[in-house]
Amino acid sequence: MVETALQLVAFNIPYPPDYGGVIDVFYKVKSLSECGISVYLHCFEYDRPQAEELEKYCAKVFYYKRNKGIRYQLSTQPYIVITRTNDQLIKNLSSNKAPILFEGLHTCYYLDHPLLANHLRLVRTHNVEHEYYRSLVQSEPNIFKKFFFRLEACRLKQFEKILKNASHLLCISPNDNFYFDHQYGHSHFIPAFHPFSEIKSRLGLGKYILFHGNLSVSENLQALEFLIKQVFSKIRLEVIIAGKNPADRLTQKIKQYPNILLISNPENEQMERLIQNAHICLIPTFQDTGLKLKLLASLFSGRFCITNTPMVHKTGLEHLCHIANTPDEMIGLIKQLFDQEFTSDEIEKRKLILEDAFSNRRNALKIIQILNESTNKS
Repeated sequence: MVETALQLVAFNIPYPPDYGGVIDVFYKVKSLSECGISVYLHCFEYDRPQAEELEKYCAKVFYYKRNKGIRYQLSTQPYIVITRTNDQLIKNLSSNKAPILFEGLHTCYYLDHPLLANHLRLVRTHNVEHEYYRSLVQSEPNIFKKFFFRLEACRLKQFEKILKNASHLLCISPNDNFYFDHQYGHSHFIPAFHPFSEIKSRLGLGKYILFHGNLSVSENLQALEFLIKQVFSKIRLEVIIAGKNPADRLTQKIKQYPNILLISNPENEQMERLIQNAHICLIPTFQDTGLKLKLLASLFSGRFCITNTPMVHKTGLEHLCHIANTPDEMIGLIKQLFDQEFTSDEIEKRKLILEDAFSNRRNALKIIQILNESTNKS
C-alpha cells in the first residue's frame, strides 16, 4: 500500500515562512504536497493570523488557540509543550487513520496517547531542545528569562523521553541525528526544507560585509555584540546588519559606528538582494544546535561565507565556508577575501552539494519512503 496522506502538527502557523522553524515546516508541507501527499495541517494560533495560502498545499487546515496564563509557567511539563494541548486536536488526530508528523518536541504532548497507539507517529526534531535552552541561558542578559530558560531546559530533558514512543525521528542535522539515534533509535537525517531551488550566487565582487538573522533573538544578539566589538569596529569596510525586530540596545550600539548600517525588517526579496550583493556573509554562532537556515540562505544566494566551527559542525557544509573562530582570524579572512573575485568554480562546488543533499523534493521523497516502508511492514 502506498501512503498518500499525512497529518502534520505544527507548533505555529507556518505562513509567512519568515523565521527558521516555520520555514522548514512550510516548505516541507509544500514539497510533500507537490509529491502527491494529502497534508492535513494542524497548527497552533497565537502570534500570527490564519493563512489562506496554506490551503493551496493542504487537504485541510485546522487551527487551535495556544494556551496562556501563569499556571502553564508553573507546570511540571515544559511550557512550550503544555501550552500546545487541545482536546479538539486529539479528537481530530485520532479520527483520521493517516500517519502523524509532530513538528518539534513542542507538539508531542499527545505522542503517547492511547487513542494514537495504532497510528504511525513521526517526530521532526528541530533541535536537542534542552541543549538549546541551556545555551539560551548563556546568551540571555535578563535574569528572569535566564531562570525561565534554565527551568525549561530541565523540564525538556525529562519530557524528551516521550520520543521513545515515536515510530521514526526526522532530524534536521547530522549532529542531532547522532544524538537521537543513540538515545532512541529509528532516527533519520532529513535536512532543513527551505525556499531555495537553485544557486543564485553572483560572480565577481560585492560591496560590503553582511550579517543577517532575527535580531531579537538572544543567540544572534550575542554573536552581533561580539562582532561589533571585536571585528566590525576594527575594520573600515562597509558592514550591513539586516534582520527582523532589532533590539533597542543593538540599534543604539550600531549608531556609534559610521561604517555599520542597520536595515530593520527587510522583505524577503530585499533580504535576498542584500545577500546576493554582499561580498562576504559573516555569520558565526555560539550555539552548536540544529541547522541555521541563514547558513543555507548565504550559500544558495551569497558569495563568500565566513563562519565559525559551531555553525558548520557536522552539517556537511564545512567545505563550502571559510572557518574563523577568533576575531583575528575573522579580520584576516575578510582582508584576504575582500578583493578576491567569486568564481564559477565556487558556484559549481555549491551545486554539487546543495542541489543534491539539500533538495526539497529529494528530502520529501525520503519522508514518503519512510512512510511507505513502515506502512508495508504493518
